[in-house]
Parts: sequence; structure tokens; C-alpha cells
Amino acid sequence: MYKLISFLLLFYLVSCTPKLTEKQRKEIFAFREMSELATVEYTLSKVVKVSDNGTWFKLGDRKIVMSVVAYAKAGIDLSGIKDENIQLSNNLLTIQIPRAKLISLNIPPEEIKEESVETDFWRDRFSNEEKNALLTQAENSIRQSIDSLGILATAEENARLFISNFVKRLGYKNIMVSFEAVDKPNTNPAHQ
Repeated sequence: MYKLISFLLLFYLVSCTPKLTEKQRKEIFAFREMSELATVEYTLSKVVKVSDNGTWFKLGDRKIVMSVVAYAKAGIDLSGIKDENIQLSNNLLTIQIPRAKLISLNIPPEEIKEESVETDFWRDRFSNEEKNALLTQAENSIRQSIDSLGILATAEENARLFISNFVKRLGYKNIMVSFEAVDKPNTNPAHQ
């Protein structure tokens, strides 16, 4: 008798657990078609200055101050969401989405300005190659500061809100949106 009651209870729990129908799955996965979803855009500025003082074989100084304005977009890649990333259990819809990333960093040429240039009589002006190297340095500095400025965290929070609101419009009430775990490199040499 105990086995029969256990079997009936298990059958009841399995049959009463809501499952996603094919129609529901298609509705939920519709947002994957957007591919990259930019959820935040920041306008950043960077000032680069170089003082190329004369060495023993160069007479005089060269100084340059350049400013750039960059437009950074961050968000998530919705196409990375797989079937196993969406689960429906006890009326709770759980969706796991990819971590936010920098989608684009645009520095328009009209936003690059030479604020100040000083070149002593004995020195050559800064070449275009030298200026391009400074712009590359500015771009790398901006890329490295994206995470510390909280841009990715804001992009993730906005993505969470977007996905939650999208799924609520489909009629789901209990929704939990989480992010994929971050793979951390193994820094312990004993385990390598």
C-alpha cells in the first residue's frame, strides 16, 4: 500500500508540474531574434597628454594634449540563450541569460580634438602615427575602465528588467532572471 501511495504522489507531482508548451517556448524565445540587445549607452571622455622632453640628443620639448569623446554601448547577446536556460517549475519561470559585454565603442573623428600642442623650435611636430598611437592609448584606457565604471552592471540590470517585462507581457507572473556564471581562470599552479 505504501508503494502505491508513493507512486500516486510522485505521478501527481510530475503531472501537475507545469511544462512549457511549444507555443509558450516560441513566445519566450522570440526575444532571441534580437541577437545583441544594447541596454545602456554611455558618453565617455578621455584626455591624453604627452610631454616629450628632450633627451641628451634632442634639444627642446614637445607637448600635446588631446581629448576624445567616445560612445560606449553595452548589453547582452540574446542569441546565446539555449533551451536549457529557460525552465518552468511550480509556476516560476527561470531564465538564465549571458553576462553583459561591451557591444560597441565609437570614437567619431569629429570628437577628437587637439587641445594644446607645443613644439620647440628644434623639434619636429607630432606625426600622424604618433597621434594615432595616442588615440589607441585613449581607446585602450576607455575599454579597461568599462567594468570599473559600472557600465556592465548597469547593462545587466537593464537587461534583467527588459527580459522580465517582456515575459510578463506573455502572462507570466513569477519570473526569475539570472546570469550565467563567470568563468574565472585557475590561478592555483597546483591544479594546472
